[in-house]
Amino acid sequence: MLEKNKSILISKIKQEVQNHVDLTTLSDGDLQKLAENSLEQYIIRSKENNHITYRELIAMNFREKQTVISAVYESIRGLGVLGQIINDQDITEVMINGYEDIFIEKAGRLFKMDNRFESKRELEIIITKFVSMAGRQVNESEPIVDTRLADGSRVNVVMPPIALNGPIVTIRRFPKEAMTVKKLIDYGSITPEVAEVLEMLVKCKYNIFVSGGTGSGKTTFLNALSNFIPRDERVITVEDSAELQIKNVDNLVRLETRNAGPDGSGAISIRDLIKSALRMRPERVVVGEVRSAEALDMLQAMNTGHDGSLSTGHANSTYDMLSRLETMILQGAAGLPLDAIRQQIASALDIIIHLSRLRDKSRKTVEIVEVLDYNQETRKININPLFEFVEDENSTLTKVSGSLVRTKNKMINTDKLISAGESRIV
Repeated sequence: MLEKNKSILISKIKQEVQNHVDLTTLSDGDLQKLAENSLEQYIIRSKENNHITYRELIAMNFREKQTVISAVYESIRGLGVLGQIINDQDITEVMINGYEDIFIEKAGRLFKMDNRFESKRELEIIITKFVSMAGRQVNESEPIVDTRLADGSRVNVVMPPIALNGPIVTIRRFPKEAMTVKKLIDYGSITPEVAEVLEMLVKCKYNIFVSGGTGSGKTTFLNALSNFIPRDERVITVEDSAELQIKNVDNLVRLETRNAGPDGSGAISIRDLIKSALRMRPERVVVGEVRSAEALDMLQAMNTGHDGSLSTGHANSTYDMLSRLETMILQGAAGLPLDAIRQQIASALDIIIHLSRLRDKSRKTVEIVEVLDYNQETRKININPLFEFVEDENSTLTKVSGSLVRTKNKMINTDKLISAGESRIV
């Protein structure tokens, strides 16, 4: 059946179901059964109509019928078209630009879908539904909200009057199974040698920062690194919207920010959560992402005995990340001298792992550097590149091949390795 005709059929069956009975009295199973019966009755009654031919209807196989029934159920009880889309595990990102335009990302490439919401009102109802389920709200007075779906997907919503072409929804999907280092190796993001080094660094409690651009895989990489944290440690995670999937730590506490209420009070920020986390006797603090003044609190945590802490941030390169951290710290402590900020950064961070989305849309680890000291003369933080991504000669404009290669630089800050009794010095 053509996609357009399927959408028309779903709309017609939905109308029949809604006209049949008070849907609030039906269980989920009864609603699905009603949708199935309505579809069968519609096929029997239909000889031919203006949009869907009888021949198309009777030719529908079991799978196609189940797709229609599920779509009708989702549109009434679930998230409508959105529910159908997020059931596709191959979709990694959803971009809804108003009720008529839906774009998705699969295998790193964007596609426009034929699906659409029936109306702006339907999209608004669905947005209100999943935002309220997460304990948040969105309206004209509070038109921007960050939240998550039940499956952990990250959601950003921007509503009119801020959004001029209707409600805008952007959803970042995460795999149901937590990312592992083995998968990163299989994807070609890192090599077995790099994985061995990262395992050493995490277990020996080096403070590690993962940087990269939008969609480069920072959170995914952080999830993989968390697999190296010893099971018997106490770990506190701090996030804007809970996305981390740390599975192997028993003593795990997860904290999530909260927006202000209708009266403007009750907001809980990343800074608030970090300060609270430090009172919970953590052995490691994992901050999902730093974007603003909370960078200062994160670095102070790393500098006050919480070795092995992890975090991520947006940047185009390792040096850009150091510069951005300076800017973020100044947002929280405007009067702090620049020299003091750079000394704080150099003292707190041990390792920066930089990720990038290459021209063929693949996600790669492109650099792993050691953060050294702050040079008073040059007024720069010294770094020591340990691994760099090198392209193969076979690379083309549409396919990038290559791997992380060990530089000739020896690792300098080996104190934590030695203290942990680690003989394999990088």
